[in-house]
Amino acid sequence: MKIPKAKKIEEILEIHGDRRVDQYFWMKHKENPEVTKYLEEENAYCDWIMKDTKSIQEELFAEMKARYKEDDESLPYYFNDFWYIVRFEIGKEYPLFTRKYKNLDKEEELLLDVNVLAEGQDFFEVGSVSIAPNNKLMSYSADNMGRRIYTLKFKDLETAEILQDQIPNTTGKAVWANDNEHVFYIRKDESLRAFQVFMHQLGTDSSQDVLVYHEADDTFDVNVFKTKSLKYIFIASSSTNSDEHRFIPADNVLAPWQIIQPRLHDLEYAVEHYKDEFFIITNADEATNFKIVKTPVAKPGIENWEEFIPHCEKTLLEGFEIFKKFLVIEERTEGLLQIKVIDQEENTSHYLEFSDPTYTAYIGLNLEFNTEKLRYGYTSLTQPNSILEYDMKRKTTTLLKQQEVLGGNFLPENYISERIWAPSRDGKNKICISLVSHKDTIKSADAPLLLYGYGSYGHTVDASFSNARLSLLDRGFVYAIAHIRGGEYLGREWYEDGRMLHKKNTFFDFIDAGRHLVAENYTSEKHLYAMGGSAGGLLVGAVINMAPELFNGIVAQVPFVDVVTTMLDETIPLTTGEFDEWGNPKFKKYYNYMKSYSPYDNVEAKNYPNILISTGLHDSQVQYWEPAKWTAKLRELKTDSNILVFKTDMSSGHGGASGRFESLKEDALEFAFLLKLENKIHGK
Repeated sequence: MKIPKAKKIEEILEIHGDRRVDQYFWMKHKENPEVTKYLEEENAYCDWIMKDTKSIQEELFAEMKARYKEDDESLPYYFNDFWYIVRFEIGKEYPLFTRKYKNLDKEEELLLDVNVLAEGQDFFEVGSVSIAPNNKLMSYSADNMGRRIYTLKFKDLETAEILQDQIPNTTGKAVWANDNEHVFYIRKDESLRAFQVFMHQLGTDSSQDVLVYHEADDTFDVNVFKTKSLKYIFIASSSTNSDEHRFIPADNVLAPWQIIQPRLHDLEYAVEHYKDEFFIITNADEATNFKIVKTPVAKPGIENWEEFIPHCEKTLLEGFEIFKKFLVIEERTEGLLQIKVIDQEENTSHYLEFSDPTYTAYIGLNLEFNTEKLRYGYTSLTQPNSILEYDMKRKTTTLLKQQEVLGGNFLPENYISERIWAPSRDGKNKICISLVSHKDTIKSADAPLLLYGYGSYGHTVDASFSNARLSLLDRGFVYAIAHIRGGEYLGREWYEDGRMLHKKNTFFDFIDAGRHLVAENYTSEKHLYAMGGSAGGLLVGAVINMAPELFNGIVAQVPFVDVVTTMLDETIPLTTGEFDEWGNPKFKKYYNYMKSYSPYDNVEAKNYPNILISTGLHDSQVQYWEPAKWTAKLRELKTDSNILVFKTDMSSGHGGASGRFESLKEDALEFAFLLKLENKIHGK
């Protein structure tokens, strides 16, 4: 089959006296039939190149799906007189939202069957479900395009009637006032920035909704939430490094909004309520790794903030949960998450104990305020996700639910995980790498190894279990996560040292991690693979420009690769809100630095690894044309005969296919690609 060849239309892009020639700029015009033609040609070519993997893709999909319990259900949680359960039925892709009154033995009430709503839709996703305080009304939101633009709808739970109220173009979230009549929600602007908070009164047309707050600064977006105490409704305005919160009593929608602390550059904070005080996690007073303060509700300004949990240079505070008698802290030390329980009556504290060398532990869903029971989650590279209940008074733990792995072949003891440290090229830091493999996989230069990374926005990719990943491990692959700068694995400074004019540290760390794995005989360049999605796609795209010889192949999922052009276009979703992450290229120093690593701008005439690129046509986070242009330019310039395939899901967005199991087909394609490169497509 003929390799797709995109036409060239020269577009001159000039700023700061620098001239870029973009031959594939035309691909951003989705309405152009030539765009659809090119994407379809690439899809057909991908199918043709991967045709010898069809049977292994089907095998992978079947075995991955077989590990899941099809009629699974969530752990019930109790709130406001009802037990809430989300469950699935055999043969169906979407969840059913249900509840039971006071007792789990009572008859189930079906709130929402998403399978019915999704009938006839290529894509369908429910954003949120929210119950009014009187338990008689419900809001829910739906997106049928994959662009994360939701329509809010309402249901009368006594009559099962869907109300006439409909609110388009929202973030999907709804917060009920305590009067059961008013709902607060967020609208998006043309660039999909969450920028306005409205109040809707049930029974009225959405055109009459009241604009409560407009965020004029296009580097900020907004959120709305109710405190755990249910006493206050908050609007939070946030940018990369600044926050501002305002609130009203949830009982009085007409009350004036009061600001906690006006925004200041580099002042971040988040708020919860307890009795007559607000508890605030913040980086105020150079608390780089954050601290917790408290302040009176009546006088919440920064001048009244009283330190409660001090800042620690070696420990990052990630969050907290307030109970009537206890405060629970989620923190990170030397990369590992810890859960600390503070008895506020006894003035004592202790930590929960975890045993795996690398893992994820997190505070779970805890809606009850007056309780001594803490729900928390735990998972590792070898242990399926578990929800546990910890008695904070008695210090005892009960397992409530563990993810089931069906199929009869999985035993945690058959897999080995470890945590190692790689030296960085600047000599200042060591890069942590979490690894997992089957116990029968021998550590050697011949072992295939998939190295995953992200490294942006302060997001930390922790070690967690994956049902799907077992299909690679059982076929001899080692899986590794590089905890690189740009995330917060080693604290806030780890993030700061991987953004803006330090962004290249993210890429250098990933390369150094890969080279360390080769040097330590975990694998070799012939068997080393890289994977990343979104900003992680930027990572692997930059890395193969810098060190193409290090990897035999890469998988770039919805990759952010046309950095300069995207960050210069403020009409594109997310651009303005990310100037504090990447820099604003309208300033020359940021433009030059960004251009020096942008994957698309740095494609050269040289050999590249084998490459699989994927995207969704309706992606709202990374527009489809970025990977499309990148693919075309790679095809034009690369000098090797390695595989380059590009797959576009013509009906989905940034999160991939909707439905519970459809996304496993994407996993199957990626795994088959890796197995093809390892000549392992005809058996384990």
